[in-house]
Amino acid sequence: MNAAALTIFFDSQCPLCVSEMQQLQALDRLQLMDYADLHQNDFEEQYPGIDREQASRILHGRLSNGKMLYGLDVTCMAWSLVGKHRWLFLIRLPVIRWFADACYRVFARYRYSISWLLTGKSRCKQCSVDSTQCSIEDT
Repeated sequence: MNAAALTIFFDSQCPLCVSEMQQLQALDRLQLMDYADLHQNDFEEQYPGIDREQASRILHGRLSNGKMLYGLDVTCMAWSLVGKHRWLFLIRLPVIRWFADACYRVFARYRYSISWLLTGKSRCKQCSVDSTQCSIEDT
């Protein structure tokens, strides 16, 4: 079996993050991506080269050739692999990139608060990309 084109290291306690991973997985008919939960018990053993704390601060992705992507580069690659949101290349253009990355860093830092504002839920107790159901607490 071939390695996935992209492995995404995501925060399964963030309702917005899980929602995006579920959307990607539903569209990923060719199974080009793997989804690695930063909160799984054996994360360090399965992914020894990934710093969980750093990956929690900024989205990490690893291409099949081992190259690492970060932040919006991961998002753009993921949506590109499923053939959606082709306009996202615009946020990687030089002038726009700086502003988009600054906005992403704010989102990443405050994602639980933003989740609460947008959904009324700030954290998942136990979410899964494979499931459409999450046990969510209001914290």
